[in-house]
Amino acid sequence: MPPTHPVSVFACQPMKKIQDSYFHKAKREGFAARSVYKLEQIDRKRKLLRRGMRVLDLGTSPGSWLQYAARQVGAQGHVLGVDLQEPRGGLPAHARILQADVFDIPAHSLLQGGAPFDVVLSDMAPRTTGVPSADAARSEELARRALALSAELLRPGGSLLVKVFQGGGLPALRKTFAAHFAKVTLEKPKASRSESVEIFLLGTGKKEGPAA
Repeated sequence: MPPTHPVSVFACQPMKKIQDSYFHKAKREGFAARSVYKLEQIDRKRKLLRRGMRVLDLGTSPGSWLQYAARQVGAQGHVLGVDLQEPRGGLPAHARILQADVFDIPAHSLLQGGAPFDVVLSDMAPRTTGVPSADAARSEELARRALALSAELLRPGGSLLVKVFQGGGLPALRKTFAAHFAKVTLEKPKASRSESVEIFLLGTGKKEGPAA
């Protein structure tokens, strides 16, 4: 995989203002975006986030996943967000955001001498072109980058949750995940609009040693 990618291809897709019940709920509850409820619904179903955990959040902007993760792990935990965009707004003491390109940053620099992460999250999405096959392929590449980082940064037994656009490469991507995790599932939370091509790939129980 090339070490760098054009921003025009892999910069995050601008967030659409979907003003539905989840949008208004996010406003009331102080979250940056309605996307928080996608993570919350998956978390409630799969029990991903617990007190004291270390979490890596890739593609943090606008920040709702980081907000939720920080709340779930509490002050005993730690959440690190990574995004191309400059961080905005205040964060709790146990959370921080690093402005960086996930394709450029060395995995070891995200640990900074600390323990491995318990959970890696990725809500990354490419800048879309309107060509479904091309957009899906770019989304899959982002998911593979998240997987590559988790191979180095995630503790044995840990979990990886990534957003990916549905396309012809999804079965192969799921098979690749299965080489790294004991269990792999596809998640489509209610907060994800039915017409959206996004789906969430969840790997739990990271295997020890090299991938099978």
